[in-house]
Amino acid sequence: MSESCLTDDIARVLISAGELQVRIAELGAQVSADYAGQDPLLVGVLRGVFVFMADLVRAISIPISVDFIGITRYGPSTRTQGVVRFTKDLEISIEGRHVLFIEDVIDTGLSLRYILRNLKAREPASLRVCVLFDKPRTRLFEPEIAYTGFVLPDEYVVGYGLDYDERYRNLPFVGLLKKEIITRQRLPPGAQT
Repeated sequence: MSESCLTDDIARVLISAGELQVRIAELGAQVSADYAGQDPLLVGVLRGVFVFMADLVRAISIPISVDFIGITRYGPSTRTQGVVRFTKDLEISIEGRHVLFIEDVIDTGLSLRYILRNLKAREPASLRVCVLFDKPRTRLFEPEIAYTGFVLPDEYVVGYGLDYDERYRNLPFVGLLKKEIITRQRLPPGAQT
C-alpha cells in the first residue's frame, strides 16, 4: 500500500506532523526537568508506542533507560473484553527505579489499570504515566496521568503509531479514518461492497 493510498483513506487530518513534534518537544522538556538527577526508566507497550517513544526519548535531555512490554487483549466477545495478558515482559528490573510508563493512547483505561497494577507490585521508587493521545470520553477506569500530549475525539483515528487492522501506523500525522474504510474492512471474505 503506497502512502498516497494511505492518505486517500483519511477523512481529515486532526493533528499535523508539525504539531506532534512541537508537543513532543514540550513533553521531553517537562520530563527532563521533572526527573533531573533520577535516571528514570521509560517503559512502553509494543507496538503502537514505538513511534511516539522514539521521538520522546530524543527530546529528553537527561540520562534515561528504556524497556518495553508486550500485551494482548482477549476478544472479541463481550465476555472476554478487557482481559489482558503479557506477551513480552521487562528485561530491566524496576525495583527502586523511577519509572515513567509511556502509552500512545488511553481510551477505556482497562489495559492501563492491569499494567500499572503489575508494575506497582514490582516496587518501583515511583510510577507515573505519560500518554500522547487521551480519549477520556470512553474511560471506564480513571488513571492518574502525569503528562498528556493531546485529547482526541471518540472517533477512529490513525497515524503516528495508531493503527487500524495493523495499517496506517506510518502516517506522520493523526487523521480521522473514513467510515467507508472501516465498513469495507469489516465485511466478511467474499462479501460485495
